[in-house]
Amino acid sequence: MIDVTIGIISGYLLGSIPSAYLAGRLRKGIDIRKAGSRNMGAVNVYYEVGLVDAVLVSLADLSKGVAAILLVRSLSGIPLIAGFDLLTGLTGAAAVAGHMFPVFLRFHGGKGGATATGVLLFLMPLAFPILLAIFVIAVLLTRNPTFSYSLLMIAFPFIAWLIYFERHGEPLIFFSKGLGVFPGTQYIPRLREMRSKTGGDWRNVIMRRSLRERL
Repeated sequence: MIDVTIGIISGYLLGSIPSAYLAGRLRKGIDIRKAGSRNMGAVNVYYEVGLVDAVLVSLADLSKGVAAILLVRSLSGIPLIAGFDLLTGLTGAAAVAGHMFPVFLRFHGGKGGATATGVLLFLMPLAFPILLAIFVIAVLLTRNPTFSYSLLMIAFPFIAWLIYFERHGEPLIFFSKGLGVFPGTQYIPRLREMRSKTGGDWRNVIMRRSLRERL
């Protein structure tokens, strides 16, 4: 019970570190939550601050959940590189919740997608080349990093079933579904906003003329 409590608290606090907000404030003096798409994520940082800052924010957000899992495992005596278990799941989910509802910003955070991706990649490292290929192909076809990134979250449960089912069974599949669904629902208002700007044309929501174009 103590391990679970430590996992949830450490996951939430590390997830609450507002890397995108800090990048906006330190580099441009802006509140990233009030600029562009108003999302506290790497894609919005890319458009509003710059590429280098977006890469750094992405790496920070990807690593928050992983750092929490490694911390809890080291304190609990669990091998650092181990399979899926309840403690890992709760710690990773808490980190995603922290990113979405950070205590340091009065619970107004990002969508949680990058932190969820980091946790799932840590649990499914063999998925990395597959997901990288999906992302690159999608970006080349649509020039839309947000849409391309969302495909990764959809792909995780299928990869869990295809590669990791015999090793971890159904729990990892259900966890990858759940961890992706909740952040995914946070994009619905933004998708509706983009759709209204295109007169209801979903093709224009997805397809862009360049990476710098956005709605």
